[in-house]
Amino acid sequence: MFLSTTNNGVDAKGRVSVPADFRSVVRGGPFDGIIVWPSFDGPYLEGGGQALLERYQALIEEMDPYDEARIAFERAIFGAAKPLAFDSNGRVTLPKELIDHAGLDGKATFVGLGSRFEIWSPDAYEAHKSDAQSFARDNKRSLRLTSRPKPGGAA
Repeated sequence: MFLSTTNNGVDAKGRVSVPADFRSVVRGGPFDGIIVWPSFDGPYLEGGGQALLERYQALIEEMDPYDEARIAFERAIFGAAKPLAFDSNGRVTLPKELIDHAGLDGKATFVGLGSRFEIWSPDAYEAHKSDAQSFARDNKRSLRLTSRPKPGGAA
């Protein structure tokens, strides 16, 4: 799982060190790197490993092939995704269009979200973080177990 929040520098060539625990999530898979695309929800990047993209593909393939939403998802995710291979130091090189989309200026904040992650400008993430925490607090009752264990440990 992609966990925690980490700030790393982005050099003049667009290279950024991917947090070691993020690298360990995708190591040993079919692609030794991460896959990143511009979020369609805001000025940040979304990403994960090959397994995440395969999961998205399976979900999208359940949709009608001519559904406008399906085509939009395919374009926004698969059409914009960039596979970024790790170098020998665990860095990837972010293309300029991704740096520009997220407003990365010398620093990047990696935010683990379980099966996926986001990459934000540190200032933009700090501004968004308090809104997300408030929303989570206000909606905490919507996070519940589908089946509660019965007394005595039986499900």
